[in-house]
Amino acid sequence: MKNKKLKSSSNILNNIPQFILLIAIATLTVFPLLWLISTAFKSPTENIFQSVPQLLPSQPTLDNFIKVWKNSRFDLYLWNSFLVASVTVILNLLFCSLAAFPLSRLDFKGRDPIFWAIVGTTMIPFQITMIPLYILAVQLNLKNTYAGLIFPYVISAFGIFLLRQAFQSVPKEMEEAARMDGCSSMGIWWHVMLPAARPALTTLAVFTFVAMWGDFLWPLVIVDKAELYTLPRGIASLASAFSEDWRLIAAGSAISMLPVFIVFVFLQRYIIPTEASIGVKG
Repeated sequence: MKNKKLKSSSNILNNIPQFILLIAIATLTVFPLLWLISTAFKSPTENIFQSVPQLLPSQPTLDNFIKVWKNSRFDLYLWNSFLVASVTVILNLLFCSLAAFPLSRLDFKGRDPIFWAIVGTTMIPFQITMIPLYILAVQLNLKNTYAGLIFPYVISAFGIFLLRQAFQSVPKEMEEAARMDGCSSMGIWWHVMLPAARPALTTLAVFTFVAMWGDFLWPLVIVDKAELYTLPRGIASLASAFSEDWRLIAAGSAISMLPVFIVFVFLQRYIIPTEASIGVKG
């Protein structure tokens, strides 16, 4: 027993530097978020630029949130972001899963080169493809429309890669059993692959939602009508609307983070690895 306790104590002591490093990284990561929330609750009498930063507000108030909500079109920005992000998630899951299925389960000439060519596009920065996408969107009359906001994100190379790997982990026995029951390829995709890959689908849905919710560059390019602003574009407009009152901008930013937090809390339990083979008995 003593040897086990000594060994356990030794392991803890050896891991102390790692714990300190992790705590330092976590502090650096979380501090900007805490500072943003703190600024959102500070009253106009508090100096947010004082030389000795004060994290906790001395006179916390909700006036900043109320003023942002009443004096800007924040409800419209929220709705636009929610609509664009939700539709993008649905389309992304649909098209990525349809593309990933043949790349993982069907044998055809050139399958692997096509897959690796798709994966290779992830190394191309969006800034390079943005101009051709903008020209194409304008030619399709998608400028200043919801469809224009969604257009570049209906399918992604990362989504195809993620779902292809998930589909490949599904045992062949499940697919063969479905074919014996008379399922077509589309039936196997719908009844076998999608349920088996639910964790990967949920992960892709969360990643896509968060990316679309915080996207600023493409809405800045494709939309110039205030009624179509998404949250990032709307928050940027707060700087001019409120003469760069950082308390109000922080309040707007804090409100914009709430839906993402809710989505993650409700979906995190589904982002877990599962064994598709549990449905197969040997």
